[in-house]
Amino acid sequence: MSRAIGMIEFKTTATGVTAADAMVKTAEVELIEAETVCPGKYIALIAGDLSAVRAAVDAACAKYEEQLIDSFVLGNPHESIFPAIYGTTHVDKVEALGILETFDVASIITAADVAAKTAIVELIELRIAKGMCGKSYMFLTGEVAAVEAAIEKAKQSIAESGMFLDSSVIAHPDEQICRSVL
Repeated sequence: MSRAIGMIEFKTTATGVTAADAMVKTAEVELIEAETVCPGKYIALIAGDLSAVRAAVDAACAKYEEQLIDSFVLGNPHESIFPAIYGTTHVDKVEALGILETFDVASIITAADVAAKTAIVELIELRIAKGMCGKSYMFLTGEVAAVEAAIEKAKQSIAESGMFLDSSVIAHPDEQICRSVL
């Protein structure tokens, strides 16, 4: 049994809350976060054993498919994801700054997991659709080559879904930029 997280993202709050309820009734999972995000979409993030999370997410997606935007199930998510989501990451120095932006929430978390597992990088922040008209972004840092590799792999991981919007890597960003993102 491996630890996993899963998420559903729906077009409406009504369907999202109903689907989140269906998830926690389908399998033994913990509802970590459930809320309305911009522009009135609804997300629900769950955790539990991989098989339970997969069953819960699959059930919600199948039952409410017409309102579904995106979903994911991640087995053994990288430990830096939650501090980045909740803004509790502490970074001392930014050698390179990687930025990746998506059209939805689920894909940015998936991309962040891929990036963090690709190279030695540190996730700084995952901004999930709050105040961004439904878009999401991540900031990460590390050595220039590591950041470039992580951003490229993350970009490739979500490109096929059509949710990738933009990305860039800044080698040795100015101190004013570093202060604005930390």
